[in-house]
Amino acid sequence: MAMCYKKLWKLLIDRDMTRADLRDKTGLSPATLAKMSKGEAIGANVLERICETMQCNVGDVMDYVPEGGRAEHK
Repeated sequence: MAMCYKKLWKLLIDRDMTRADLRDKTGLSPATLAKMSKGEAIGANVLERICETMQCNVGDVMDYVPEGGRAEHK
């Protein structure tokens, strides 16, 4: 199983934010951002902090990618 965080990276660009800005505003560790960059799953509490900071829903920042599949972007 893999997660796709392309929606989050696009949202950051749309809001003129960097990953460092996100880290500073949410208190995420560099290790968590590294996991996200590799498409690894992160905890629900981390997603909650991201959504609270970005004022959005979980579906606005990530997609589930089935094994061997691709994320569908709408």
